[in-house]
Amino acid sequence: MSVPFGATAVAVRASNGVVVAADRRMSYGGFIVSRNIRKLHKINDRIVLALTGFYGDMSGLMRIIDAEVKYYEVGTGKPMSLRSVAKLLSNLLYSYRITPLYVEAIVAGIDYDGEPRVFVLDPVGAVTEEEFAATGSGATIALGVIENAYKPDISVDEAEKVVESAMRAAISRDAGSGDAIDIVKITPQGYAERVIKLRVVGV
Repeated sequence: MSVPFGATAVAVRASNGVVVAADRRMSYGGFIVSRNIRKLHKINDRIVLALTGFYGDMSGLMRIIDAEVKYYEVGTGKPMSLRSVAKLLSNLLYSYRITPLYVEAIVAGIDYDGEPRVFVLDPVGAVTEEEFAATGSGATIALGVIENAYKPDISVDEAEKVVESAMRAAISRDAGSGDAIDIVKITPQGYAERVIKLRVVGV
């Protein structure tokens, strides 16, 4: 997606979980609008959504997803599966295909069968399952780091280090990404999140 809204989000599927990360900078072209925009959204203790793109579309999509997931859970009495959340998001994005939302999305977590999974979606809802993914203006840089370090049996702790390295590389070269890194690690033991604050030159 070629739009002037900078950001980077990445996800890696490990043998025992997933790791997802995103930066906190919001920029339009060469102008930094905010240094504290969260792009990771917790769906539940098993699923996280990462969005990059235009923040107005991102925040609106988050609200719609929250409402739809809660409606499903109230109606069925059980949590929505990871695959179903990805399909729901795909249908929502496809419904705006005439005037697409300026977003790219990653849905990651652990599904009902205990398998960690990573789904990536484009602005019109095409969804694919991947071993790792990156979106946003820093995606190509981040993918280069991940591809070099990824292995099928990577552990979640190893994946966390790879994800952090990929984010730092993207931020060092992509002016649209930066300021802080949110990292979420999801394993069968639960959902954990940490923040890495980065030094801002001149502040």
